[in-house]
Amino acid sequence: MNQSRPKNLNLFTIHFPIPAIISILHRMTGFALFLLIPVMIWALGYSLTEAGFDDLTRSLNTFYMKFIFWLLLIPFCFHLVAGIRHLLSDVHVGDTLLAGKISSYLTFIISFLLIVLAGIWLW
Repeated sequence: MNQSRPKNLNLFTIHFPIPAIISILHRMTGFALFLLIPVMIWALGYSLTEAGFDDLTRSLNTFYMKFIFWLLLIPFCFHLVAGIRHLLSDVHVGDTLLAGKISSYLTFIISFLLIVLAGIWLW
Protein backbone atom coordinates (compact mmCIF):
# COMPACT_ATOMS: atom_id res chain seq x y z
CA MET A 1 0.00 0.00 0.00
CA ASN A 2 1.29 3.42 -0.95
CA GLN A 3 1.57 5.61 2.17
CA SER A 4 2.74 8.73 0.34
CA ARG A 5 -0.72 9.75 -0.86
CA PRO A 6 -1.51 13.41 -0.22
CA LYS A 7 -4.04 14.06 2.52
CA ASN A 8 -6.24 17.14 2.70
CA LEU A 9 -7.23 17.65 6.33
CA ASN A 10 -8.47 21.22 5.89
CA LEU A 11 -12.26 20.85 5.71
CA PHE A 12 -12.67 24.48 4.61
CA THR A 13 -11.01 23.73 1.26
CA ILE A 14 -13.32 20.82 0.42
CA HIS A 15 -16.21 21.84 -1.83
CA PHE A 16 -19.18 19.54 -1.52
CA PRO A 17 -21.58 19.15 -4.44
CA ILE A 18 -25.08 20.50 -3.90
CA PRO A 19 -26.71 17.04 -3.50
CA ALA A 20 -24.26 16.27 -0.69
CA ILE A 21 -25.16 19.54 1.04
CA ILE A 22 -28.86 18.66 0.79
CA SER A 23 -28.18 15.23 2.26
CA ILE A 24 -26.16 16.64 5.16
CA LEU A 25 -28.80 19.29 5.91
CA HIS A 26 -31.49 16.60 5.76
CA ARG A 27 -29.68 14.66 8.47
CA MET A 28 -29.13 17.79 10.57
CA THR A 29 -32.78 18.84 10.39
CA GLY A 30 -33.81 15.28 11.24
CA PHE A 31 -31.65 15.43 14.34
CA ALA A 32 -33.12 18.82 15.26
CA LEU A 33 -36.64 17.44 14.89
CA PHE A 34 -35.67 14.44 17.01
CA LEU A 35 -34.52 16.80 19.77
CA LEU A 36 -37.84 18.70 19.56
CA ILE A 37 -39.94 15.59 20.24
CA PRO A 38 -39.97 16.04 24.06
CA VAL A 39 -41.01 19.68 23.70
CA MET A 40 -43.87 18.78 21.37
CA ILE A 41 -45.03 15.92 23.64
CA TRP A 42 -44.99 18.28 26.62
CA ALA A 43 -46.97 20.91 24.68
CA LEU A 44 -49.50 18.28 23.59
CA GLY A 45 -49.92 17.00 27.13
CA TYR A 46 -50.23 20.53 28.49
CA SER A 47 -52.78 21.51 25.87
CA LEU A 48 -55.11 18.63 26.78
CA THR A 49 -56.23 20.45 29.92
CA GLU A 50 -58.55 23.44 29.57
CA ALA A 51 -56.27 25.79 31.47
CA GLY A 52 -53.21 24.58 29.57
CA PHE A 53 -54.95 25.06 26.23
CA ASP A 54 -55.89 28.61 27.18
CA ASP A 55 -52.32 29.33 28.33
CA LEU A 56 -50.78 27.95 25.14
CA THR A 57 -53.29 29.79 22.95
CA ARG A 58 -52.60 33.05 24.76
CA SER A 59 -48.82 32.65 24.62
CA LEU A 60 -48.78 31.59 20.95
CA ASN A 61 -50.53 34.82 20.01
CA THR A 62 -47.52 36.92 21.01
CA PHE A 63 -44.96 38.00 18.42
CA TYR A 64 -42.03 36.29 20.11
CA MET A 65 -43.76 32.93 20.41
CA LYS A 66 -44.91 33.11 16.78
CA PHE A 67 -41.33 33.82 15.77
CA ILE A 68 -40.01 30.90 17.84
CA PHE A 69 -42.70 28.63 16.42
CA TRP A 70 -41.75 29.76 12.91
CA LEU A 71 -38.09 28.96 13.67
CA LEU A 72 -39.20 25.49 14.74
CA LEU A 73 -41.12 25.04 11.48
CA ILE A 74 -38.04 25.75 9.34
CA PRO A 75 -36.35 22.37 9.93
CA PHE A 76 -39.67 20.60 9.48
CA CYS A 77 -40.31 22.19 6.07
CA PHE A 78 -36.80 21.48 4.80
CA HIS A 79 -36.77 17.92 6.17
CA LEU A 80 -40.13 17.21 4.53
CA VAL A 81 -39.05 18.40 1.07
CA ALA A 82 -35.59 16.80 1.27
CA GLY A 83 -37.17 13.56 2.48
CA ILE A 84 -39.48 13.48 -0.55
CA ARG A 85 -36.41 14.08 -2.75
CA HIS A 86 -34.60 11.17 -1.09
CA LEU A 87 -37.63 8.88 -1.46
CA LEU A 88 -37.87 9.70 -5.16
CA SER A 89 -34.17 9.01 -5.52
CA ASP A 90 -34.64 5.64 -3.82
CA VAL A 91 -37.09 4.58 -6.53
CA HIS A 92 -34.69 5.85 -9.22
CA VAL A 93 -36.59 9.00 -10.14
CA GLY A 94 -34.01 11.66 -10.91
CA ASP A 95 -30.93 9.71 -9.87
CA THR A 96 -28.66 10.96 -12.66
CA LEU A 97 -26.06 13.63 -11.94
CA LEU A 98 -27.95 16.43 -13.72
CA ALA A 99 -31.30 15.43 -12.21
CA GLY A 100 -29.69 15.30 -8.76
CA LYS A 101 -28.44 18.85 -9.12
CA ILE A 102 -31.77 20.10 -10.41
CA SER A 103 -33.72 18.34 -7.66
CA SER A 104 -31.31 19.76 -5.07
CA TYR A 105 -31.93 23.31 -6.24
CA LEU A 106 -35.67 22.61 -6.36
CA THR A 107 -35.45 21.34 -2.79
CA PHE A 108 -33.98 24.66 -1.66
CA ILE A 109 -36.56 26.67 -3.63
CA ILE A 110 -39.59 24.67 -2.49
CA SER A 111 -38.35 24.66 1.12
CA PHE A 112 -37.89 28.43 1.01
CA LEU A 113 -41.41 28.88 -0.36
CA LEU A 114 -42.86 26.62 2.33
CA ILE A 115 -40.99 28.52 5.03
CA VAL A 116 -42.29 31.85 3.73
CA LEU A 117 -45.83 30.46 3.50
CA ALA A 118 -45.55 29.15 7.07
CA GLY A 119 -44.53 32.64 8.20
CA ILE A 120 -47.46 34.20 6.36
CA TRP A 121 -49.80 31.61 7.88
CA LEU A 122 -48.56 32.38 11.40
CA TRP A 123 -48.98 36.12 11.03
